Amino acid sequence: MIIPALDLIDGTVVRLHQGDYGQQRDYGSDPLPRLQDYQAQGAEVLHLVDLTGAKDPAQRQIPLLKTLVAGVSVPVQVGGGVRSAEDVAALLDAGVARVVVGSTAVKSPEQVQQWFTRFGADQLVLALDVRIDAAGNKQVAVSGWQENSGVTLEALVEQYLPFGLKHVLCTDISRDGTLAGSNVELYREVCARYPQVAFQASGGIGGLADIAALTDSGVSGVIVGRALLEGKFTVTEAIQCWQNG
Repeated sequence: MIIPALDLIDGTVVRLHQGDYGQQRDYGSDPLPRLQDYQAQGAEVLHLVDLTGAKDPAQRQIPLLKTLVAGVSVPVQVGGGVRSAEDVAALLDAGVARVVVGSTAVKSPEQVQQWFTRFGADQLVLALDVRIDAAGNKQVAVSGWQENSGVTLEALVEQYLPFGLKHVLCTDISRDGTLAGSNVELYREVCARYPQVAFQASGGIGGLADIAALTDSGVSGVIVGRALLEGKFTVTEAIQCWQNG
C-alpha cells in the first residue's frame, strides 16, 4: 500500500534535508486538509512524524495529533522521539493506531521489548535507518543518523522476532529526501529473509517508476513524503501504480 507521510514542526508541514533541522523547507500550516485529501484519494494508512516531539519529548504535539487523527477515518501511525512507555501510551490514547519507535529500539532493546508485551506487536512499528557500508553490511544508525549503532539490521530484527515483531519501517538513509529512487535490493533481501514481518520502504521515492520498482520487492507499504508535497504525482496515481505494478 501507499502510505502518505507528513513531517510536522509546531503545526507546520516541513521537510528536513537528510534529517538536518538547519535545512528545513516549509509546506504550510494545513496538515489536516492535506491528510483528508490523501485519504479521499484512497490512502488506507497515513504516517506522521512529530519533529517537535523528536527534538524535545516534553513538547510533543499531542493536541495537534489528536485533532489530525480524529479528522480522518483511516489508521495513522506516528513517530518522533518516542523514548518511554508513557510516550507510547500518550500517543495510543490520542487515537494513534501504531506508534513508530526509532533510536530507543536500538539503544534500549530490553525496554522496547517490554512495550511489545504491554501494548501488543500490532501497535508498534520499529523504524530502522540503515547505512550500507562498503562491505554490504546493513548498519543501523541512531540519533537522527548522526551515529552508527554497531548493530546490523538483521541482528536487530532477530532480537524482536520472539516478541512478535510485525512492522518495520526501513529507510536507506543515503536515499532519504533525495528523490533518487529507493534501494530495491535491500528490501528484496530483508523481505525474503523475514516473511513474517511487514516491511515499509521509506526514502528516495521521486517518481512513479520508483514505486513500480518496489511492487515485487515484498514490501507491504511504501512511505511517500516529499514527492507528494512537491506534486511529482498524486496519491491516486501512486496507488494505481502500486496496484498495477
